Amino acid sequence: MRLCRFRHQNVVHLGFYSEEGVVPLAAAAGAYADATHEKLALPSGDNLLDYLPPDGKGFAGAQKVAHWLTGQPGAAAKSALPIAKVELLVPVLRPNKLFLLAGNYAAHIIEGGGEAPERKETFPYVFMKPPTTTLTDPGKPVVIPTVSPKFIDWECELCIVMGRRARHVSENDALGYVAGYTVVNDVSDRKFRPNPGRKERGNDKWFDWEHGKWHDTFCPCGPCITSSDAVADPQKLKMRLTVNGTVKQSATTGQQIFPVAAVVAFISDIVTLEPGDLISTGTPAGTGSASNTFLKAGDRMEAWIEGIGTLVSPVVAEG
Repeated sequence: MRLCRFRHQNVVHLGFYSEEGVVPLAAAAGAYADATHEKLALPSGDNLLDYLPPDGKGFAGAQKVAHWLTGQPGAAAKSALPIAKVELLVPVLRPNKLFLLAGNYAAHIIEGGGEAPERKETFPYVFMKPPTTTLTDPGKPVVIPTVSPKFIDWECELCIVMGRRARHVSENDALGYVAGYTVVNDVSDRKFRPNPGRKERGNDKWFDWEHGKWHDTFCPCGPCITSSDAVADPQKLKMRLTVNGTVKQSATTGQQIFPVAAVVAFISDIVTLEPGDLISTGTPAGTGSASNTFLKAGDRMEAWIEGIGTLVSPVVAEG
């Protein structure tokens, strides 16, 4: 089941997502009730977590409607709004925390000149972005910052959406706390150097890298959430990113050093994970920094993950 948030005629709705169009959840539930004479008690509001496992009070009802729609293509087509006619929104409106992983694909580490470690020899490198200013709706532009415009890079990533409060969970149990998965593009400024005339200090390189992750709009997210029950194995998903139609990244989530369950377990030992928290799990090889090719105004990125969809992000200059 793929669910999205979208705006249509200045009103925010929830819907069933497909590449052909969005079926508003309320309209689909109404059609289901007319056809089956079963009126479902669904939650109000536009919080997708209410319709996702493991604890969404509307999950069972949404599943019923989704399965019914699958067998009723005419009903789906009748209710669907074309993608071009709606404004897709970030699936989780205001997550409390937005975590991301660095160096979770061996080939990406190697293309950057590093040596890929064995999982038993290391631990997940986790950092954060401010969600209120970096998360960007599908189709909305990534803005190249005036302060550092020349080395802006792309990173297609599988993103975990937490569905249940998690503290000290085991790797064996971790997937049971996941609501679903979406796509993130961890846009990065590779050579940000605040105060170029500075006196060098020992930690400058680290903070240059970290600050280059934080520019406004640098975390496009969407186009939907695929519920965790619909993803048999999050380590068997193909992924691809194109820039202006040219394939830059092509990989599978099976290439991760730390799989989804291990990442959730690790972070839950450090901080309590809450419903709606996002964890982006790192990027594969094929980033622009490896070929010294970077984004410019007018470019168009498309980040795709199997079973979820395509996250489209145009690129514009600031100002």
